[in-house]
Amino acid sequence: MATRASRKLISDYIAKRPISSSVGSCAHCSSAAESSPKIPHFSKKGRLLTGATIGLVIAGGAYVSTVDEATFCGWLFSATKLVNPFFALLDAEFAHKLAVTAASRGWVPREKRPDPANLGLEVWGRKFSNPIGLAAGFDKNAEAVEGLLGMGFGFVEVGSVTPVPQEGNPKPRIFRLRKEGAIINRCGFNSEGIVAVAKRLGAQHGKRKLAETSSTSPSSSEETKHGGKAGPGILGVNLGKNKTSEDAAADYVQGVHTLSQYADYLVINVSSPNTPGLRMLQGRKQLKDLVKKVQAARDEMQWGEEGPPPLLVKIAPDLSREDLEDIAAVALALRLDGLIISNTTISRPDPVDKNPVSEEAGGLSGKPLFNLSNRILREMYILTRGKIPLIGCGGISSGEDAYKKIRAGASLLQLYTAFAYGGPALIPQIKAELSECLERDGFKSILDVVGADCR
Repeated sequence: MATRASRKLISDYIAKRPISSSVGSCAHCSSAAESSPKIPHFSKKGRLLTGATIGLVIAGGAYVSTVDEATFCGWLFSATKLVNPFFALLDAEFAHKLAVTAASRGWVPREKRPDPANLGLEVWGRKFSNPIGLAAGFDKNAEAVEGLLGMGFGFVEVGSVTPVPQEGNPKPRIFRLRKEGAIINRCGFNSEGIVAVAKRLGAQHGKRKLAETSSTSPSSSEETKHGGKAGPGILGVNLGKNKTSEDAAADYVQGVHTLSQYADYLVINVSSPNTPGLRMLQGRKQLKDLVKKVQAARDEMQWGEEGPPPLLVKIAPDLSREDLEDIAAVALALRLDGLIISNTTISRPDPVDKNPVSEEAGGLSGKPLFNLSNRILREMYILTRGKIPLIGCGGISSGEDAYKKIRAGASLLQLYTAFAYGGPALIPQIKAELSECLERDGFKSILDVVGADCR
């Protein structure tokens, strides 16, 4: 079995490999190659590379044919750790773009193993196979939704998306603090705009519907039942405002009208520190007026049996007790569907403040944000009396971190910085560790743990 698979892989490789990739690899070979195209000349490096590649193909074919799918899937995720040092050598923003491109083209591992049963939960009438999501800011323009969900995230949030395309702030605007496990960014809602994002999401939605109608197998229908509008996982769309816009509400309303049909939930982002005046919208009166207008825009649209997508607000971690009380009052009064806690911080907690890079302007994310965001999470859970689902975001880098966030009041969780550093291998690791935490403390499901430290 291994021999037949290996032979097929080798023959496919040779058939598809362009001769020109190894011909004329040095100056004195190029003329010979041109005069005698049927007798290609391979350099020593080319022969070594070809031999090594064929060797890997043979080994890979033999390995695939002798192991079960779950084992091979685990090996693929573990193998991505080998690529992380390469990304660390690249400029931060270029590395980010390369990662998005890889996910959009399917150059990332695809999770074939089922999630632990104790991680499944239902929020807003939507079934999540696990509570681990990807925060907005990674796939800003919805280029890689399918690839990212395929890696095993329970949900993915794209954006922030602005009505009109904008470049964002000048580069460089992303700075690593690797030792502290943190990142500072001042991107400023760089976005291709809602039209470009709508086209991508529309194409994905159409592909999804076509797959649903053409599939007749019970397994596929069951997968559809537990998924969302983008596939097996849930898709969130994070809405932002343009930097020069004078009417913030109009920007968010435009986003709702254009993108809500493709979203399993919507987010009003009023907490980025990199757009002037944006955080002022977190004030009690401003937030109330804004949410009312956005809710009205959503509700005036026609919806099927499942109803309109839930509406959430993403808030900052740099809020006073009075600010939190105001936001909680608005959320309860207007029956907001959820809150995301939290965005990046403008503070520089220890030990970040000792790093010279900390002097860069922008929002800080990663491990140093963990305690600050957890404090805000606990306070908001208490202020809303556990009546509003909360998404915990900020500093999660392990299953234990995820568990602490849930105990602090989060029903769902989001990764960003740790995923940027750890890559795809971090996703199954956190899910496995979180499942072990639940079993260790005798909990049968995620919902049993939500807010346990606030009771």
